[in-house]
Amino acid sequence: MAERMLMKGNEALAEAAVRAGCKYFFGYPITPQNEIPEYMSRRLPEIGGVYLQAESEVASINMVFGGAGTGKRVMTSSSSPGISLMSEGISYVAGAELPCVIMNIVRGGPGLGGILPAQSDYFQATRGGGHGDYRLLVLAPSTLQEGVDLTMLAFDLADKYHNPVMILGDGFMGQMMEAVEFKEPPSTQSSDAEEWAVGFMGKRGKRALVKSLYLDPEELEQHNQKLQRKYHAMTQNEVRYESYQMEGAEIVLAAYGTTARIARSAIMNLRKEGVPVGMIRPITLFPFPYAPFETLPKSTKNILVVEMSMGQMIDDVKIGVGKDIPISFYGRSGGIAPSVKEIEDQIRKIAG
Repeated sequence: MAERMLMKGNEALAEAAVRAGCKYFFGYPITPQNEIPEYMSRRLPEIGGVYLQAESEVASINMVFGGAGTGKRVMTSSSSPGISLMSEGISYVAGAELPCVIMNIVRGGPGLGGILPAQSDYFQATRGGGHGDYRLLVLAPSTLQEGVDLTMLAFDLADKYHNPVMILGDGFMGQMMEAVEFKEPPSTQSSDAEEWAVGFMGKRGKRALVKSLYLDPEELEQHNQKLQRKYHAMTQNEVRYESYQMEGAEIVLAAYGTTARIARSAIMNLRKEGVPVGMIRPITLFPFPYAPFETLPKSTKNILVVEMSMGQMIDDVKIGVGKDIPISFYGRSGGIAPSVKEIEDQIRKIAG
């Protein structure tokens, strides 16, 4: 039977990871995600797992590489500049095709920026912060319950594609308290680890070699082509999004995460006034849900992209929509979220 309890965001995400079978956590403290490693330091020893605070973010992601190479469910968490420091290691993990989960509770940037919530890591998450032709599966929850559900899903997707999966949240989600329900996860361990992980002989008859180094250019190109086929499979099978109040919508908002939650309130208020406004909310940022933007209802006259950044997801929206429909942008940065009234005002301006 599913349990329902009131929890702080970061702690709920950490508990969801534990229930999904995560036994190993390597990380380094940074605001506003510190409750995740703190919770894991207490919780993992209770289930025979391992928590280790590394000396830096660089060290922690390389420990994740080692743990993931054994076929175990492994996780790290950080925030914006910490993820930047992990970028080289994330590229290694992706290049070696190892499953792991990375939680990024985003803060404002660039540089050290501030400790308040933001969405300015969109490019870093969806375009690959490190070197090479690699992608992460990126999941962007809008509520804490969705964060719990997507965290459990993330471990299965990581195992399915042998690829890192990022949960992209923000400081609001990390610090808020909501009632969440912990459902039974689909699985709690990799089903094919004996076929590829270090430490197993199994069906191979020889020891596994986990690497991202290919000195022969043709071999490296073949490896890159294999990776691209995998990323293409993700775009075919793993696109997730929500359509909200889209019937008859003349103005369509595009927003994700906490910003979409705020936008939903604005839409509810304006619909009561008779303003025909709806929203497309990407849940996967990679693969991005281009299809709903390519097939907007004929009533659509304008798109408004709302972000807690200076404008990053807008590039993907433009790719989906094309040139036929005007696209506007409204964003706040520095740790400031757009208010319901601000979004309503922007919609009214567009509506005339």
